[in-house]
Amino acid sequence: MAKPVLLKDTKLMDVKLGQLGSWLAMRDFTPGGILGAIRRGHERYYNKYINVRKGGLGGLSMVLAGYIVLSYMWSYSHIKHDRRRKYH
Repeated sequence: MAKPVLLKDTKLMDVKLGQLGSWLAMRDFTPGGILGAIRRGHERYYNKYINVRKGGLGGLSMVLAGYIVLSYMWSYSHIKHDRRRKYH
């Protein structure tokens, strides 16, 4: 007979909407827990897109696209003020 999966061990995509609050309460929000989550996410990304046998430009192009979007968001307030300025 299969053992039931604990709520703490379930993935976010498998959590039902009614269980979301208790699932979030079981997460580790200490600095070490947040750093561990970032580290696990980086390892998953690296192993899925960068460290592959037959690599392509998919992973690196996603990083570049993310950097472009992030730099646009950082400079949006400056760009917004230049929209109505006349250049003559």
